[in-house]
Amino acid sequence: MDERREQTMTATPAGERSHDVVVVGGGAAGLSGALTLARARRSVLVIDAGRPRNAPAAHVHGYLGREGVTPARLLATGREEVTGYGGEIVEGEVVAVERLDAGGFRVVLQDGSAVVAARLLVTTGLADELPPVPGIAQRWGRDVLHCPYCHGWEVRDQAIGVLATGSLAVHQALLWRQWSRNVTLFLHTAPEPGDDEYERLAARDIAVVDGEVTNLEVTGDRLTGVTLAGGRVIACQALAVQPGLTARADVLAGLGLKTTEQEMGGHVFGSNVAADPSGATDVPGVWVAGNVTGLTDQVIAAAAAGVRAAAAINADLIAADTERAVTARREETAMTPDVNAMSDTPGIPRGNTTTIRA
Repeated sequence: MDERREQTMTATPAGERSHDVVVVGGGAAGLSGALTLARARRSVLVIDAGRPRNAPAAHVHGYLGREGVTPARLLATGREEVTGYGGEIVEGEVVAVERLDAGGFRVVLQDGSAVVAARLLVTTGLADELPPVPGIAQRWGRDVLHCPYCHGWEVRDQAIGVLATGSLAVHQALLWRQWSRNVTLFLHTAPEPGDDEYERLAARDIAVVDGEVTNLEVTGDRLTGVTLAGGRVIACQALAVQPGLTARADVLAGLGLKTTEQEMGGHVFGSNVAADPSGATDVPGVWVAGNVTGLTDQVIAAAAAGVRAAAAINADLIAADTERAVTARREETAMTPDVNAMSDTPGIPRGNTTTIRA
């Protein structure tokens, strides 16, 4: 037991370990939240399934002070920091969360084990639903990309294709144009742009190619182009796609929390778990952080959201701790009428409280 942590784990009557906070998900948001809670001397357990969304990417970008770190190294360092302050991390997959009649939550893992938590922080992220074009999944995170802020610098000035699968395709093409003068919009399965959209694309010298993309062309280990339904091959060195963004929130279904559709420019692009700015959900005692609620958050934003949620959780626990302490003190002083008499307010004794006046 780490001596820096005032709160300690307890065991329920069923023998299940109880923690102040259980964090479901061990990515940037989850580990940042766990680090903050461990430093607040809370007993915190992180349960991680070991499937980070950014695992295919070579590096993390836009993270001040950690620019270019590999995803694996960032998480390994984060784990070391959490455990260094007494936090615990276990590998496993959470399959259900149940509310307990006595308060708190029971978290059930796939192996049948369970732990109890006074509060929950869910940072399970999201799943990318990729277009069903052969080769895209295999090259995802390498030269098939989704975020120009994450990958644009690495493919700057290259021939970039944008695979249109929805109404945001023109917006996406115009965005990628910031990183290269050579951008081609493949209409694929998306609606044809309107006259105003065609004008904007032309003004930015973005080529538009009709027809469905049926395959990727790869030479050696590099993307070199795409193949259209008619057999025509058009060269490109990177392909931008807009995946469907689906929050991994199945574990919250038992608490009545459902995902909601997210829109951009009037178009649905994914689903998330709704929360207030601190990450608090509609279920008291449950917070979310990272991509499970902020679909477009980059790694650094997800980490910041984890810290913000952890601070709110700790404040909530402090309020609960204080209420219990007040109740216990009142019960104790109710048995000591002499001490009660010392107070000007019945039921609220001065007791051992020391007041210092100037």
